[in-house]
Amino acid sequence: MTAYTVGGQKTVPGIRTYVAVDGGMSDNPRPITYQSLYRVLAAAQMSAPLSETVTLAGKHCESGDVVIHSASLPPLSAGEVVVVPATGAYNYSMASNYNRVPRPAAVLVSGGKADIILRRETYEDLVRQDCLPDALRP
Repeated sequence: MTAYTVGGQKTVPGIRTYVAVDGGMSDNPRPITYQSLYRVLAAAQMSAPLSETVTLAGKHCESGDVVIHSASLPPLSAGEVVVVPATGAYNYSMASNYNRVPRPAAVLVSGGKADIILRRETYEDLVRQDCLPDALRP
């Protein structure tokens, strides 16, 4: 599963409400590549009525960066966590650093114990191998 943190929301009257999350097509390219369909859950509101229909949008400012179209959720606030179950075993191997976005951590949960098995990338990880001409060096 993939856990995302909710950012802002944007309502286009009469069309749809977008809920932005801190991931998207770089950590899960399956919706844009294969039109994979997912469900989403509000982690802290599992029993709340699903009163909103929203589009869960990624952070990459691309028209195709949509994790889920027409998701049923309770009202959400910035900072809440939403969980997308069954995002697939290949998400990490298919992930990219599109727009220089670092890849998220991977966590293995077994027997009630959680272990980080891949650490979250940092911006320093992304630029470590960049070679700047002398004129651009600090």
